[in-house]
Amino acid sequence: MTATRTPSRPAPEPVASERSAPPPAGRSAAATKTVPPAADVSPFAMGLLLRQAHEQVAEAMDEVLRPFGIERRHLMVLMRLDADGPLSQRDLVVLTRHDKASMVRIVDDLERLGLASREAVVGDRRLRAVTLTDEGRRVFADAHRAATPAADSALQPLTAGEIAQLRGLLRRLTSR
Repeated sequence: MTATRTPSRPAPEPVASERSAPPPAGRSAAATKTVPPAADVSPFAMGLLLRQAHEQVAEAMDEVLRPFGIERRHLMVLMRLDADGPLSQRDLVVLTRHDKASMVRIVDDLERLGLASREAVVGDRRLRAVTLTDEGRRVFADAHRAATPAADSALQPLTAGEIAQLRGLLRRLTSR
């Protein structure tokens, strides 16, 4: 019995973002590899690519946040409190998709850092609203300003139109 071979097609030329580049300082080449184009049809490829993109942006944000004494886990809560005003921990759990125990630790951290406080809610003795302190607003605003160049750098391979399209697609994908 003779095995028949199908002619192989040449692999498509990788796009700029798929070409090999030296790994960032402190990272191994293995840690920075992207999903090869041939694997893009795998049902796992999208998740892997999203994770790699997340890790690149997250590392940049970690560096920016470090001087402010806050971590990414604090950031989502600070963002929600800045945008929405005082919120219950229950609301923060829903809005940030953290679990209850994690939220308690995050709010405890923010209180210890003097960035947020728990205040009684008028009309419900059992409920406490998490509120940004003046220091919390200042630190969040300073961190926000400091993060802009890091975010711009992380998104540098994309055009302004592609960045807007990516944001729109990610919002649609996560709005469920």
